[in-house]
Amino acid sequence: MVGASKSETGGGPIRYGMVGGGQGAFIGAVHRIAARLDNEFVLVAGALSANPERARASAAELGLDPDRSYASYAEMAKAEAKRPDGIEAVAIVTPNNVHVPAAKAFLEAGIHVICDKPLATTLAEAKKLAAVVEKTGKVFVLTHNYTAYPMVRQAREMVAKGVLGDIRIVQSEYPQDWLTEDLAATGQKQASWRGDPKQAGAGGALGDIGTHAYNLARFVSGLELDSLSADLDAFVPGRLLDDNVNVMLRFKPTGKTHPAKGMIWASQVAPGHENGLKLRIYGSKGGLEWVQADPNYLWYTPFGQPKQLITRNGAGALPVAGRVSRVPSGHPEGYLEGFANIYQEAARAIRAARKKGGKPARDVVFPTIQDGVEGMAFIEACVKSSKKNGAWTKL
Repeated sequence: MVGASKSETGGGPIRYGMVGGGQGAFIGAVHRIAARLDNEFVLVAGALSANPERARASAAELGLDPDRSYASYAEMAKAEAKRPDGIEAVAIVTPNNVHVPAAKAFLEAGIHVICDKPLATTLAEAKKLAAVVEKTGKVFVLTHNYTAYPMVRQAREMVAKGVLGDIRIVQSEYPQDWLTEDLAATGQKQASWRGDPKQAGAGGALGDIGTHAYNLARFVSGLELDSLSADLDAFVPGRLLDDNVNVMLRFKPTGKTHPAKGMIWASQVAPGHENGLKLRIYGSKGGLEWVQADPNYLWYTPFGQPKQLITRNGAGALPVAGRVSRVPSGHPEGYLEGFANIYQEAARAIRAARKKGGKPARDVVFPTIQDGVEGMAFIEACVKSSKKNGAWTKL
């Protein structure tokens, strides 16, 4: 990553552990690749599964010391905090219901936390965790990985500099098709826990991918949401949580301008869409469009002028995009690199914190505990609105 070398951040690799992410898990492997990509982290401990046998087998596959393969996150937090070579950070990659208790255990043990999204299963527990983060002063990173794509950073900077003028319309969509049929009935692990309110919380597609669409809209536009009107559906018979979400947004006014409006569509029952995340933002001077499936390109249209293509590290790319790029223009970067950028930013924050609670450079950007709380407020407001037939609901 340009501008983020170890000479800036100091010290050797950061020792980290992982909660969840054992055999049969998807996102754990993604986190491990991302953490390793820039040689900033080394995995030394884990509570990789709630099943002890699977935890031990997973640890052996990853080459972990058997003495640092733990039966529970509570045991791991307590033991690692006592070791002179204990972990400095933990990655939590479990179903949603484990995020808060695991994060709390490690924060209170003096260990920094990198947590998958959404933050919690309820807004109330998210707020309680935010208080723990505030009290301990530890680094807390939420892995909304799409915020770390170079062209997303480019779009955010262009909006902040006023290139689009006053923002009027924000549209974010995230359709998938993998739950078009009742996959959970086959025992598929990823589908099963996502459809269980006890593990996933109140949102199905809403929590899994709707929060990504919402976070991306907020991150790039810089706008704060005032209220929303939501319509949640579970199209597959017997499904307990939503699989399709339509949300209209009203943002808070910014100065003299007319408040911006927006829309979010998130679906996991949209045949033909593998992972169709897309963001469009329109202002008084122009518009931007970014598509995750083609992430190295950003379309910019100044009003009354031809459409312009901005490429990662190409003509028109800004330094904020270059800083989170690894290879020359024309060579694809995407999902894994986006995750790795989050880990790189986390590394800079953790290295700064080594210096008696020091703060990282101002250009270090990552989703925080507050982004997690906002995501839970979004979920709660959507569920409440939908139950009231789409009534406009304040966050």
